Amino acid sequence: MRILITAGPTREYLDEVRFLSNASTGKMGYALAAAAVAAGHQVELVTGPVCLKPPQGCQVTAVESSQEMFDACERLFAACDGVIAAAAVTDYTPKLIAKGKIKKTGQGLTLELVETADVLAALGATKGRRWVVGFALEAQNPREGALRKLSTKNCDAIVLNQPSAIGSEDNRVELITANGQTAATWADSKSAIAKLLIEWIEANLWV
Repeated sequence: MRILITAGPTREYLDEVRFLSNASTGKMGYALAAAAVAAGHQVELVTGPVCLKPPQGCQVTAVESSQEMFDACERLFAACDGVIAAAAVTDYTPKLIAKGKIKKTGQGLTLELVETADVLAALGATKGRRWVVGFALEAQNPREGALRKLSTKNCDAIVLNQPSAIGSEDNRVELITANGQTAATWADSKSAIAKLLIEWIEANLWV
């Protein structure tokens, strides 16, 4: 298979030095890329800014903003059999980016934010016969949120994990299929979970 994998955070700049982002390290996405390569698959890794060395054997596209990730995924997905969207894409971006550096004035600062392009929804809407596996990091009503994402993004499966996974070497996830059923629950290192997820995709989604 040729698999598109997204990893890491994205950054949305307020001015030329400050940005909105999140604490994603990219470890889960990079573990998935390594596991897919080890299983003999071709991997297109689209990665936000992280402090990790990409696994050998995959094609890497480095991006920074959510729009850059959207554009790269849209371009690469056409030649892939499926996608694992593990990136933590920033949901909002400033409507206007200030020139230079915003200075302190002694007053409060109001930012107007707009939603970023939805990478997973776009891939799900155009998947055709390709498969789509998303990740859902949920803090409140986690399973409800994951099921909503599974449906609205037109995924074939969703991997539900918790905020405690951020920065950790380990993870605890629930794999939920398109019919809303739990296919597996894994608690292990991210590398071990990545291997299990690739094996599940091979057995259930690879036609």
